[in-house]
Amino acid sequence: MNIDRIDLFHVAMPLREPWRTAASDETAIESVLVRITSGDLVGWGETAPHSGPNYCDEWAAGAFLVLERKLAPMIAGQDISTGKDLQRLLKPVKGNGFAKAGLDLAFCDLRARSTGTPLWQMLGGKTSEVLVGGDISVEPTLEGLIEKIGVAVDSGLARVKLKFRPGWDVDMVAAVRSTFPDLMMHIDCNSAFTLDDVDMFRSLDRFHLAMIEQPLGHDDILDHAVLRRKIGTPICLDETIVSVDRARHAIKQQACDIINLKLGRLGGITPTLEVRQMCEDAGIGNWMGSMLESAVAQNATLAFATLPNMTYPADIFPTNRFYDEDLADRDVTFSATSKMHASDLPGIGVEPRPHMLEAFTVQKATVYPGETR
Repeated sequence: MNIDRIDLFHVAMPLREPWRTAASDETAIESVLVRITSGDLVGWGETAPHSGPNYCDEWAAGAFLVLERKLAPMIAGQDISTGKDLQRLLKPVKGNGFAKAGLDLAFCDLRARSTGTPLWQMLGGKTSEVLVGGDISVEPTLEGLIEKIGVAVDSGLARVKLKFRPGWDVDMVAAVRSTFPDLMMHIDCNSAFTLDDVDMFRSLDRFHLAMIEQPLGHDDILDHAVLRRKIGTPICLDETIVSVDRARHAIKQQACDIINLKLGRLGGITPTLEVRQMCEDAGIGNWMGSMLESAVAQNATLAFATLPNMTYPADIFPTNRFYDEDLADRDVTFSATSKMHASDLPGIGVEPRPHMLEAFTVQKATVYPGETR
């Protein structure tokens, strides 16, 4: 397919309430929407590395600039058949996985739409049904946290993830476990701790957590391998896994029991497919994570979550969990208790509503073949 033009939209979509983690406090999602046009066909992608370089070393405004000045001009005018072809064209730019993901996701949507195929079927999913869980951020009070978990439990969610940071740590987990003794739950540290905290992590073993997500440095493998040998709770890597090679190294060093797959962090669907297969071959569990993003990106994650070896309920959220109004033309909703269905429409099955996209756009650009930036 020849890439005729690429449109970029840096958007900011207000959250219903602040999202607090060990990495940052967010009041709006900031992401980059990517539209790839080939003839009469259009594909959409979205990448959402947050408003600042706190979760990782990328951020939305920076990803927009890299896409506009470097990545989009590299593929505009090119005839591209597969995701691997696209990734080869992008390879000269080092890192910038989130920025690359915007193009990869849009291209995969374009390919699926070109054959009238739902993205989940094109990727090889066996069923459109996906088991999902709930996430709860750092709350102002323990009472408020317990109340929110109670709502999640009463609604039948398969599991709960708790954001965990200094000052909101072991005592918080103890309070939750005493109130919900049988709840499947895990904590997400967003790389806020070091090996100096090993005794604290040992103390968490008694709470029978499903896992501890990204306890140590955002780019660390070796210390996680050490921590894994010192505690009984399984370790999940998230921020660390930014490429196929990083996943291979983490598995080789036995640094984790499970890997969180994020399409944005890994550079798109194409490299994430490789990591998923690598995990399955090595007997490492994996599950789908997501960022604060609109239903455009959530539907791509939902499609990917239909693949085999998803060993834990996914982080995919109904639209009304975070937003009063999503910019996509169809909301993400539950199909049954703790379950969602990937769209049976071509591609990801959604696209932005023009008036909402315009309302949330901070800056935009169009890249045509042959342009010099």
